Amino acid sequence: QVQLVESGGGLVQAGGSLRLSCAVSVRSYRSYAMGWFRQAPGKEREFVVGISRSGDKTYYIDSVKGRFTISRDNPKNTVYLQMNSLKPEDTAVYYCAADTRAVGPTTSEPEYWGQGTQVTVSS
Repeated sequence: QVQLVESGGGLVQAGGSLRLSCAVSVRSYRSYAMGWFRQAPGKEREFVVGISRSGDKTYYIDSVKGRFTISRDNPKNTVYLQMNSLKPEDTAVYYCAADTRAVGPTTSEPEYWGQGTQVTVSS
């Protein structure tokens, strides 16, 4: 069974930074593409960023390009989301996701989800 545990959420002022981490409990972590989704109050969950199994390909939605950076540390079974220049509209619950195929803009239901971590950006 694959378990994803997020950490690093919190409250930050606009313009600030946060780094989210997602630790993955699985034997074959390198077999999984990883990504982050978010769900704001009253909105549907949306894809934010994804990274390939090897880490050589990344995918970002336009609204976070240049501000967010995804990375993965395969020996540590962990994926990170560095979020800079945060805006109030980034406020959401952020979910880590894993899939043996891909996690990208067309991914609606990854195979595995984390429990989510709250990110709140105050103006």
